[in-house]
Amino acid sequence: MEGRPQGESVDEAASQATGHVKPEIDLDQFLPYRLNKLADRISGELERMYSQRYGLNVAQWRVLSWLSHCDDLTAKKICSYTSMDKARVSRAIQALEDKGLISRRPSPRDQRVHDLLLTQEGARLLEGLIPDAHSWEAELVSTLSVSEYRDLLHAMSKLERQLDRM
Repeated sequence: MEGRPQGESVDEAASQATGHVKPEIDLDQFLPYRLNKLADRISGELERMYSQRYGLNVAQWRVLSWLSHCDDLTAKKICSYTSMDKARVSRAIQALEDKGLISRRPSPRDQRVHDLLLTQEGARLLEGLIPDAHSWEAELVSTLSVSEYRDLLHAMSKLERQLDRM
């Protein structure tokens, strides 16, 4: 059979015939893709655990976790800290309030803003959830040595600083 060599795609044959090389990217070797894919998998697994054990989604967990160590927290700050959009944060806050895990009160500094507070029920839930999250993370990173884990966190910090400069 004449024409293109066996195994060569039509696109490859056309590129060679016209002298035009089609740009390609191997996503499995592209850092942004790999990091995003890993983050999505981790979030998905965590959400499965949060949902089954605590009836929470990832957005709700993020709000609760920030409330666990911040006394002065608003929806706007959560958006900033978590990089979640305003609508997602608002839905999470409303769901947590409906479950009795958080409360809102007008801020004494600005009546247009509401401070978010962890309720006693929310604090009790976190007493179980936070150790579970730490255990889950420990299992995930157990495949890394202490030095690999430290190097991973260090490399991530360097990339975050580089992004700030770009």
